[in-house]
Amino acid sequence: MSWPTRKQSETDASEKKSVGKGVFRRCDGCGATLTAERMAHNFEVCPECGQHHKLAGRRWRELLLDDASFEEWDAHLLPTDPLGFSDGKAYGDRVASAQRSAGTKEAIEIGRAQIEGEAVAYGAFVFAFMGGSMGSVVGEKITRLFERATVERLPVVLLQASGGARMQEGILSLMQMAKTVAALERVRAAGLPFLSVLLHPTTGGVAASFALLGDVNIAEPKALIGFAGPRVIETTIRQTLPDGFQRSEFLLAHGMVDRIVSRLDMRAELASLVRLLMRKHAGDPASPPHAGA
Repeated sequence: MSWPTRKQSETDASEKKSVGKGVFRRCDGCGATLTAERMAHNFEVCPECGQHHKLAGRRWRELLLDDASFEEWDAHLLPTDPLGFSDGKAYGDRVASAQRSAGTKEAIEIGRAQIEGEAVAYGAFVFAFMGGSMGSVVGEKITRLFERATVERLPVVLLQASGGARMQEGILSLMQMAKTVAALERVRAAGLPFLSVLLHPTTGGVAASFALLGDVNIAEPKALIGFAGPRVIETTIRQTLPDGFQRSEFLLAHGMVDRIVSRLDMRAELASLVRLLMRKHAGDPASPPHAGA
């Protein structure tokens, strides 16, 4: 008795589908087929058209931070389930799943770092963790980032990529909007700069609180930035929105962001702004009166 086997044509078709899996990438912007290695080397920016694709937190550290490392703060803070929330799956189970898949304990990491030798209080959202949503722990860590920067006299660099407040924590997540902005005001009162880097997407409660309150708001090209998404707005107001609405270029044209900077130039841009603004903070008469000019 012989075991049934697939036809040779079926085998060939199956093998063809798997050939190149993980080896090639298709650009979302121009449709070019590129090797994954080439895209990784270019920090997920298409070398053909400049389209920016999502970049993991570890790669952001490689791109921006000296020695690709930072002294992490408050890593012990972990999310809990204050409301006993379930949407068919317990919130605690969703958190555990996100921790495994994202390789991090929460949707943000904070700490002390250096960018081209300039000391900064550094924060970066992890979008892979429940869409970078802001719950109680994320809000607390951002608050502590601002507060510690004030105490240690450090400029703040915060990379944002978020879907907004985390619905599984209800009003507790919405409270983080006021809490973080209050902490940011203490940074302002100390005369320290806050550089807000807006990645794709920056939406919801994060966009409606501290994300657009930077001394300089820097956006990546074509990033979606706004409170509600375009489809929600069109449905609500029953109007067709302008082309490019809520994208970086639209916000720059309407005065909502100060600069659009390619990811590949971001390190030099941030270092230059930190030096400029910290000179101004120190009262250096050689510094220009307006950093964003």
